Amino acid sequence: MRESRRGPVKSAVPSNVVSPVRRCSRTACGRPAVATLTYVYADSTAVLGPLATYAEPHCYDLCAEHSERLTAPRGWDVVRLTDPSAPARPSGDDLEALANAVREAARPQERAAGTGGKGVGGRPGDPMEVGRRGHLRVLRSPDN
Repeated sequence: MRESRRGPVKSAVPSNVVSPVRRCSRTACGRPAVATLTYVYADSTAVLGPLATYAEPHCYDLCAEHSERLTAPRGWDVVRLTDPSAPARPSGDDLEALANAVREAARPQERAAGTGGKGVGGRPGDPMEVGRRGHLRVLRSPDN
């Protein structure tokens, strides 16, 4: 940069060459990198792990989409290392438990029959269900 009497001269054209965020190594992909890919040629293995601390010349940084779709050449193995500090993704069991809970909540007639007319919660002071539309309920105020 040149110096002038008023201070350093700033460029009129902004530069995106230097970025504090590491980007995906795939051509034309500008998404932030989340994983690092390394090839172990002696073992015919591709190792995909969490983003490395430093960018290495023989490693490739990949975004989330490209790291999920990674395939190795025929005859090669892919080893996927997980980051223990990363949040766990929901498993099929978690989703099934959630679906069962939603199905159970969709059956209010069976639960309301067991309350003996006391209200939604089964206690005399609880509000009464007045109407329903889909999964929404209209409740009478306990003051009425």
